[in-house]
Amino acid sequence: MALGRNQILSLYKSLLRESHKFSSYNYREYAIRRVRDGFRAGRDLANEAEQEQRLQIAQESLEMIKRQVVIGLLYKSPALIIEK
Repeated sequence: MALGRNQILSLYKSLLRESHKFSSYNYREYAIRRVRDGFRAGRDLANEAEQEQRLQIAQESLEMIKRQVVIGLLYKSPALIIEK
């Protein structure tokens, strides 16, 4: 069963919101770039099975990002010059 447009947009926003929580500039920018690129690549998929697979991967990525943000907060590194 395919998710509706609102649910997909909600997942996209959640992924971006969680990605912005990374304390490290490099991880944060990488995660944001991957989320945007992944959703752009999946925009033109016509096969419903592929869409479902991509959405499942996106949901798993959201959970992984949440875990990684917590770990990043536990082991915080000094801010880069670009962040100051």
